[in-house]
Amino acid sequence: MEFKPLFGKGVDNVNYAQYFVGNSYVNGMAQDIVNVTFEPGCRNNWHIHNHSVQVLLVTDGEGFYQEWGQEKRLLKAGDVVVIPEGAKHWHGASSSSWFSHVSVSMNQEGAMTEWLEKVNDEDYKG
Repeated sequence: MEFKPLFGKGVDNVNYAQYFVGNSYVNGMAQDIVNVTFEPGCRNNWHIHNHSVQVLLVTDGEGFYQEWGQEKRLLKAGDVVVIPEGAKHWHGASSSSWFSHVSVSMNQEGAMTEWLEKVNDEDYKG
């Protein structure tokens, strides 16, 4: 079955591919607003948004979100995640479903993403 996310699948996420396990796709919607689509099993590395709060609006499929030191959270269409500035976290698709979310970044001066280690299989599957 072909996956047709609400805001389109977008283009290959080549600029950030090194920070993902699996393939992801991006569709820029406006400044600091991006639709990101993850193929089944795809997830990004642990990372921190410095000087920025990020909001994830889940639109399609099933995925996960986890902050460092907390339990992994299952996400489905309609879920909203508010990621505080400086929180170490990751997000991505479940192993059996495509996953899309709209990412809204509320950036302050000096905003940047600090990319960290890959999410290990124990954290992803656990």
